[in-house]
Amino acid sequence: MALAPSFKPLPSPPPPPQLPSSRRFSCSCSAVAQPDSSSTSLSSSPVTYRPAVILPGLGNNTGDYQKLALTLQGYGVSTVVAKVSRIDWLRNAAGLVDPNYWLGTLQPRPVLDWYLNRVDEAVNEALKQSQGGSLSIIGHSAGGWLARVYMEEFTEANNNIALLLTLGSPLQPPPKGLPGVVDQTRGLLDYVEKNCRKAVYTPEFRYVCIAGRYIQGSRFFGDSDPAATAPVAIEQSVPVTSESGTLISTGATFRTRFVGQGYKQVCGQADVWGDGVVPEVSAHLEGALNVSFDGVYHSPVGSDDESRPWYGSPAIVEQWVHHLLN
Repeated sequence: MALAPSFKPLPSPPPPPQLPSSRRFSCSCSAVAQPDSSSTSLSSSPVTYRPAVILPGLGNNTGDYQKLALTLQGYGVSTVVAKVSRIDWLRNAAGLVDPNYWLGTLQPRPVLDWYLNRVDEAVNEALKQSQGGSLSIIGHSAGGWLARVYMEEFTEANNNIALLLTLGSPLQPPPKGLPGVVDQTRGLLDYVEKNCRKAVYTPEFRYVCIAGRYIQGSRFFGDSDPAATAPVAIEQSVPVTSESGTLISTGATFRTRFVGQGYKQVCGQADVWGDGVVPEVSAHLEGALNVSFDGVYHSPVGSDDESRPWYGSPAIVEQWVHHLLN
């Protein structure tokens, strides 16, 4: 079974603090609710913040997030990474014997119980660290929407979760009825949209959904015309091309067409911006604080932090870590 690697304009709150001018990353934000104006980013601070649980994305393992965990530790945020190996993802093949897989109406349970149980183990470990206090969940890629399933199914943990922060997560199901579009989750994201709690941004519980704008896809045939055809879920920032070339131009190439076909399977549109795997428009949710970073790649696998930074690279973490410190 293959899971997706995994619209209404919203008002824009002030963007988070920018990096020094030597770094050419930029971001745009939008949300129904305004974020707190206070933030802390002093890595030397002795203050201990609520722990965070990191949920791996499809095909990733626990070790892929060790550097992110060390980076967060430098800010005073202890972490627990859910224990997942690459071979564990083969368990998803169990969905092939479920008739709902072929009907496109697959549900997360029982096929993904193995992952949800790993999440629960990590949450319980983090709760011990917090001595029963609150914690944050960081979901990368498929880990973002699986976190939503976890919060729906394991309700006893909800009172302790203060923040769900998603990194490049496909959070919306692909549109139906479009030629050439096949729901790679076989209905899982439809289930999440219909059955999981809506995104909110309140003092008690906050959704922060972060998307990357690393490369713009293009249609397989013909030139891209995103201004005329691309669906827009948020106010989009003007792309910035870094000196290292991490942000790819809009010119159609074999690479952009290939990437565009991947985007199309997720959001129904090829010529949109995304992180190379997940389109920007799919990584945001109405009601959440939605943030986009230019030049940010999808995965820790294939990232070198400098020419191709991912969401967990130190320079990018610096721009979103304040959500964990409030």
